[in-house]
Amino acid sequence: MVRSREVPDQSHKSSERWFNRNLLFMGLTSLFSDASHEMATALLPMLLASIGASPAALGAVEGLSDAAASAVKLLSGWYTDRIGRRKPAAVIGYAFTAVKAALYWATTWPQVLLVRVVAWFGRGLRNPPRDAMLAGAVPPRYYGRAFGFHRAMDTSGAVLGPLLAAFFLTFVSFRRIFLISLIPGLLAVAAMAWGVREPSGVRRGQGYLFWESARSLPRSFRRFLLAVGIFGLGDIAHSLLILRTIQLLTPVWGATRAGATAILLYALHNAFYAAFSYPAGTLGDRLGKGTLLVLGYGLFAVMAIGWAFAGPSLYQLVPLFLVAGLYLAIEDALEGAMTAELVPADIRGTGYGTLATVNGIGDLGASIIVGFLWARFSPAVGFSYAAVIGALGALAMLWAVRASAAKA
Repeated sequence: MVRSREVPDQSHKSSERWFNRNLLFMGLTSLFSDASHEMATALLPMLLASIGASPAALGAVEGLSDAAASAVKLLSGWYTDRIGRRKPAAVIGYAFTAVKAALYWATTWPQVLLVRVVAWFGRGLRNPPRDAMLAGAVPPRYYGRAFGFHRAMDTSGAVLGPLLAAFFLTFVSFRRIFLISLIPGLLAVAAMAWGVREPSGVRRGQGYLFWESARSLPRSFRRFLLAVGIFGLGDIAHSLLILRTIQLLTPVWGATRAGATAILLYALHNAFYAAFSYPAGTLGDRLGKGTLLVLGYGLFAVMAIGWAFAGPSLYQLVPLFLVAGLYLAIEDALEGAMTAELVPADIRGTGYGTLATVNGIGDLGASIIVGFLWARFSPAVGFSYAAVIGALGALAMLWAVRASAAKA
């Protein structure tokens, strides 16, 4: 078995500041890309409803597209470790992600699935090398705030996307908005291609085969992945929250107003996510990333219970969307920052690819199981399942954090 060497990350040595050109342009890339993505995501339940698809179909589309990207994420991270270059894979990945504009032509849910799988191939290709570049852009003591800033920019795009979708929905058909989403998608490609510089000091892998790199991941990281995987089996796609809101409000307000309200609530969720991402990363640097991540997982369980019993009232729905944004800010910022801490620099692409794969498998399981329970029994049963699994994930992460601390 080939052991990973503890190779110091040299790519940030040109500047000891936490904020720099690469961090800025990676943030702008994610802002544009997520604006494009969330324009489409906000309208996805509406598209599926218009073609007669069920909640189970939405769960399948979300879960299968995430799972299809998982193997790509794993191999992309490993391959960029091996060749010592990360930017080309990221640029190509962002270009593929923009393909979701083709949802304009989709008339059946399998066609929706096909477009999502192609777009998520790009997401799988780009994310591990991008996160590895992000970790290499700053000194280790700033991992939390760097990932927090990046997630804040990413989620600012996620706020902008639904707002743009709701704006355009007032005077064009919802299908045309899928085509409009291509514009910020192409801006994301341009920002990555011309704004981000290939990190210096990234060492080529010394002939590692894939399984050699995977076996070299530290034991503490494997415990972390186990907890992430357990939690992921309940971590539902948030498009299901939009769908549930539409279902609750349509009998009271009508389909059009309910759909627009659901999109605006999702934008509010993303605004809260964006606002708390940087503070979450900074708090993680100061107070302990693992402890805060346990809290985030616990908040998810509380939110899921709330959705299980929610009624058609904004007094209930607004807080639930806010808590969803809060836990997601903690999860996304600190899972990435903890990976940077736990995995040596020379196999960090493999580490991020493995993390993304575990999350993708969890997304597949969560979306399909919750979608099935929702369609077969009731939304309350589906969300209650998610709450139980989320609580188990929080306990597993607490165990992983304490085990790592005991061995330190």
